[in-house]
Amino acid sequence: MDKRHFYILNNKIRIPAILWGKQSEKLLIEVHGNLSSKEDTVISMMAQKAVEKGYQALSFDLPMHGERVDQEYACIPENCVSDLAAIYEYAKSLASNIHLFACSMGAYFSLLAYHDLNIKQSFFLSPIVNMERIISKMMESFQVSEERLKAEHEIRLPNGQVLEWNYYCYVRENPIRFEWKVPTAILYGSDDKLTELDEISTLADRYQSKVKVLEHGEHYFHTEEQLKVFDKWADENLL
Repeated sequence: MDKRHFYILNNKIRIPAILWGKQSEKLLIEVHGNLSSKEDTVISMMAQKAVEKGYQALSFDLPMHGERVDQEYACIPENCVSDLAAIYEYAKSLASNIHLFACSMGAYFSLLAYHDLNIKQSFFLSPIVNMERIISKMMESFQVSEERLKAEHEIRLPNGQVLEWNYYCYVRENPIRFEWKVPTAILYGSDDKLTELDEISTLADRYQSKVKVLEHGEHYFHTEEQLKVFDKWADENLL
């Protein structure tokens, strides 16, 4: 399979990217999740499946991930949405039919960035759909009050995660409640510790999405069984 590494510019920011397969009228943008990259297992598997079905696939590294870990460009919603817009503009220069595959927080950023753009079809794996709820639970777990976070602005937690006041304000002010007309398929694990089933059900009802639940599946699909289910789901849903 053809595989080309290159960079996409977002103003002066260089975004490392990969084009999988030959140019086609159908292009699948792939957005990875947290602690992942443009060549993660599920990203590579979906790219392979897309190419087999006549697509070209485009993956890239989100800020502070993959080749960008040392880049002074924070992984915050504003930057991610800006990068996703640049990726979409580049994709439009290659193909007329743009499709989307996004994982975990990549799905959250994609919903923010693409809800009013022309996406033909979308696929979400373990999507984050309520970032405020996740941050609030993290604050509760580590006994960080809203007042303290506002005063300190940034707090590094013992688990390595960082709480940021501006990030928290952004997600609180930008909930996933806008219009999304894109036909969407969702794959979700019943043992997902980040997103509860009620959040997935609410999203699916709002956007009339198809949901497949893998019993005892986790947020991060990585075992042989989970990846087998993922591969079958991708094959059945990718048109």
